[in-house]
Amino acid sequence: MHRSRVYALLIDTPEAEAARAAEFWSAALGVSTRPVPAEPQFIGLHEALPGLVTAVQAVDDAPRYHLDIETDDVPAETARLLALGATEVSQWLECRILRAPGGHLLCVLPVESPPEVFAAGARTWS
Repeated sequence: MHRSRVYALLIDTPEAEAARAAEFWSAALGVSTRPVPAEPQFIGLHEALPGLVTAVQAVDDAPRYHLDIETDDVPAETARLLALGATEVSQWLECRILRAPGGHLLCVLPVESPPEVFAAGARTWS
């Protein structure tokens, strides 16, 4: 048995356009931006979607959106999503990058939220 929940919505943007995209989304959504010093590829959009981390992510790829799913058991959650039809694309640190049917990317990562936030929003899977 393990638990998981949607943790973040990422706006993947080519690196050269990331700062401009963050300015646009900040103004469009009426929220402030916050750099993530430990991970400079991310520019947070503070409280854009209450309860979810929302950020612009600089990527070396085409623009797209992707979800991050946090879990207390990365291998089990990855296996669950693969059984549902996702395919594994790669691994980055402890994260597994998957492609859902339809082509959308998603990342499975260890719990990042405070324990009480994760416990309140996580679904339990057997």
